Amino acid sequence: MRKIEHLGIAVADLEKSNALFKKLLGSAHYKEETVEGEGVKTSFFQIGETKIELLEATREDSPIAKFISKKSEGIHHIAFDVQDIYAEVERLKNEGFEILNETPKEGADNKLVVFLHPRSTNGVLVELCQER
Repeated sequence: MRKIEHLGIAVADLEKSNALFKKLLGSAHYKEETVEGEGVKTSFFQIGETKIELLEATREDSPIAKFISKKSEGIHHIAFDVQDIYAEVERLKNEGFEILNETPKEGADNKLVVFLHPRSTNGVLVELCQER
């Protein structure tokens, strides 16, 4: 793992949250994107080398909708940038981590992504990201 790529924050209203984070961070988001497969609309802010990803559900059955209904808005996941996502998945499996999707899938911001189950990471959803 090379660095923290982004922090994912689940939000109920992306438009309102974009305005809030613009005031908080002093700059506007640089991109919005919908990931149909995950039922989510995202918005990205850049802070130094790290990004903040706001996530709004586009469907009631999406992971973000489920997260907000259980826990409310807030930090959803931490994402790490990796050079070789396939090798990293293999390494983490061998270390005993529970992988939610062993085959990388397309994520937002031109990334391939894999998630680790929070059961194996002290309750934190971990995302691995590799540039496509």
